[in-house]
Amino acid sequence: MNVAVIQFPGSNCDGDALHAARLLLDENAQFVWHTEPGLPAGTDLVFLPGGFSYGDHLRSGAIAARSPIMQAVKAHAERGGFVLGVCNGFQVLTESGLLPGALSRNRELHFMCKPVHLRVETMQTAFTGAYTAGQVIEIPIAHGEGNYYADPETIAALEGEGRVVFRYVDNPNGSLNDIAGIVNARGNVLGMMPHPERAVEALLGSEDGQGVFRSLSTATVGA
Repeated sequence: MNVAVIQFPGSNCDGDALHAARLLLDENAQFVWHTEPGLPAGTDLVFLPGGFSYGDHLRSGAIAARSPIMQAVKAHAERGGFVLGVCNGFQVLTESGLLPGALSRNRELHFMCKPVHLRVETMQTAFTGAYTAGQVIEIPIAHGEGNYYADPETIAALEGEGRVVFRYVDNPNGSLNDIAGIVNARGNVLGMMPHPERAVEALLGSEDGQGVFRSLSTATVGA
């Protein structure tokens, strides 16, 4: 699977994302700078990593969502290509309109960095096929604005259509319905606040994040 990890000014999880992608998906995974007009030929997965793109000015992810590369990312998603946005990448996906809702300040107004437990709500996505429904996994979080919010109609649609993919077991940030990760209606774009790329090796304390990447390794682009 050909992987492009997008780098914005202020990205700080891009190295982690590239390492996980090379370890589990494609040894030739590569960085793509935010000013590039297009993605490398044959890209299957676009990874929008965590960090503080553009210093989180205006709102987290707001400026990055309007960077040149995002037009290519949107076109990639429209063709059925996979997009994974983690933490700040999730914020970029909501700001760009690729996913609904918004991420606001954590309930306690503090930056949080710790392992949390997530429940896998469905295995019927390209990102979760290697898990089992109801499985509880341990993945770290590192965010100050991970409190997911959407209007009641959007929440009802996400729940009714099975688009809530990961849910916090013990909600750390106040997210509505304990939401930790969602997919778009087509199922090819995933946004999640916890960092699976930081949980792919036992040395890091958990290998539970491997499931996201192993699921993608057997998924069919554009299906």
